[in-house]
Amino acid sequence: MVGASISDEGNSSSSILPVYSGGSDLRSPVSSGGSDLRSPVYSGGSDLRSPVSSGGSVLRSPVSAGGSVLRSPVSSGDGAKRVCTEDKRLSTTLFNLNVLDCPICFEALTIPIFQCDNGHLACSCCCPKLNNKCPSCALPVGHIRNRAMETVLESIFVPCRNAAFGCTKKFTYGIESEHEEECRYAPCSCPVPDCDYTGSYYNIERHSFVEHRDIWESNCFRFGISFDVRMNISDKLLTWTETSAGLLFPVQCFREPCGVYVSVSCIAPPAPTVGRFSYDISYTVDGQTVIYKSVEAKKILQVSFETPRDNFMLIPASLLLGDLLELNLCIVELDQVYLKI
Repeated sequence: MVGASISDEGNSSSSILPVYSGGSDLRSPVSSGGSDLRSPVYSGGSDLRSPVSSGGSVLRSPVSAGGSVLRSPVSSGDGAKRVCTEDKRLSTTLFNLNVLDCPICFEALTIPIFQCDNGHLACSCCCPKLNNKCPSCALPVGHIRNRAMETVLESIFVPCRNAAFGCTKKFTYGIESEHEEECRYAPCSCPVPDCDYTGSYYNIERHSFVEHRDIWESNCFRFGISFDVRMNISDKLLTWTETSAGLLFPVQCFREPCGVYVSVSCIAPPAPTVGRFSYDISYTVDGQTVIYKSVEAKKILQVSFETPRDNFMLIPASLLLGDLLELNLCIVELDQVYLKI
């Protein structure tokens, strides 16, 4: 082997490259016949960079008998991008949603989102409260938008917290609470004492019918028809069932020094689809009558044993005769949009 000096066209510099004794360049292997082996070839000289048939035609893609191209799956390009996108979508289900809360007030971030020069975030509500001064580094905040975080916020959807009870709706993070305040799938607790059942509004009726049949047989009423309620003040709670809709209406009483508070509510989520109800209740003793006409009965998810501050009838202590209350109650539908169970 000997050295040889070659010069590129238009370039005066030269380089020493090894060559065979016959003078062939060793930059690329060659066959004994002098053909370039940088790409494999058939003995006939055809290029093997793309497979060819015996007739010499290039078989770049498999074809069917009719000549249509049978494209094969690819591992790069658009296919890889699609796989990558799907992976990112799946990863949102494992996302730590706490990072989407304002680090100052810990409420859900909403657009616009601001940052200081050091990248510390603040929601639009906190900036004016802080006099536009970052609490972490004292730099100005409230003038620079964090567009990347806003894009992330717009792309993340979370299910309703009542998904386990049947709600299928999803929302952009931070606004789901608006729906949940009126979600008709919000879980309701059975008002019967010593019963810890919790379920959807649709299942409460079935539960009470199966587990508390005595309520259906003894404490039932119809909308628009008045009925008598006899209960001991010490019992505090007596549940009634409307036979056509299956709704549960707890009647509660609370003894206070000034007298007894009496309230009526409906076990249901605060959703418009449940409907609205009002009630008239009265108490008569020794020819004296106390009457309360409710504008609208409250819809509650579970009974509370705290003395109500509104929507109640107060029976003065001077009109009480022992522990027994004898009331007359009439519950009326204000509309009929509630969902039949």
